[in-house]
Amino acid sequence: MSVFEKAKEAALFLKSRLPVDLQNPQAAVVCGSGLSGLANTVQAEPRAEFDYASIPHFPRPTVAGHAGKLVFGLLGQKIPAVFMVGRSHYYEGSSMDLITFPIRVFKLLEVDTVVLTNAAGGLNSSFKVGDIMMLNDHIFLAGLAGNHPLRGQNEEEFGVRFPPLSDAYDLILRRHVHHAWKEVLPPQSTRRLHEGVYAFVGGPTYETRAESRMLRMMGADVVGMSTVPEIVVARHCGLRVLAFSLVTNNAVLDPVPRGDEQELQEKAAGELNAMLEEGKAGHEEVLEAGRTAALDMEKLVTHVLVNVFG
Repeated sequence: MSVFEKAKEAALFLKSRLPVDLQNPQAAVVCGSGLSGLANTVQAEPRAEFDYASIPHFPRPTVAGHAGKLVFGLLGQKIPAVFMVGRSHYYEGSSMDLITFPIRVFKLLEVDTVVLTNAAGGLNSSFKVGDIMMLNDHIFLAGLAGNHPLRGQNEEEFGVRFPPLSDAYDLILRRHVHHAWKEVLPPQSTRRLHEGVYAFVGGPTYETRAESRMLRMMGADVVGMSTVPEIVVARHCGLRVLAFSLVTNNAVLDPVPRGDEQELQEKAAGELNAMLEEGKAGHEEVLEAGRTAALDMEKLVTHVLVNVFG
């Protein structure tokens, strides 16, 4: 069975069980780590939820903070939307085809725009934990090396063999975001909105110091383990793309201390270990930063979609 046939089966399954008002969502929102609250922005009625396990061929996430359900509802009283609460990642053992499969289903549900969110490590020294970066470009080293979601026979029903990506990040949508940011952010907030470049890495390990420095020298502002394969497939399908990274930790770029440095010779083992652990990322840290920034992200995404489709 082709990817198109599988996606068609999944889309028909959903449409047959959705209220009429929700059968053709205009926007799809992918909720990243710690950002599942985005799905709570829809109206209470009409509303429908589907566990991924119930949907034919749909990938099932295994990572904490990724619930694994689709939530359909109305934004701003009249805009049908679908929220993907949790995603499957390449590092979980899934293929590129599988982790991007939901985007194909959204296309067949007649979605116009996909909004992707993620938690990412900050490489740019001007980015602070809790800041939001809107993607305007990306670096996809895995894809350049051939591990690409469009590798293999082209799915002609979705798009052309050689889709361009120089226009991947919709400029009109990004302009809407900058206008919305000024309206939704509380005056006392120190959170900042940036635009920049996202670097995709396979994971599940966080990056070494040398890898972080390399990515920063290449022009990346944040680094993470998702989103880019989905964006590639979304653009192959002709969907408009808007994407955000929540900066949940600052990557460590300083070179690792050398074992022969003179000033380290008299330090105790505990002090040496503390030096190495300074700035070390952890998944709980990612989830906590997501919780504290979730409300601003919810207001921003909702405001933009209501103004675009309202």
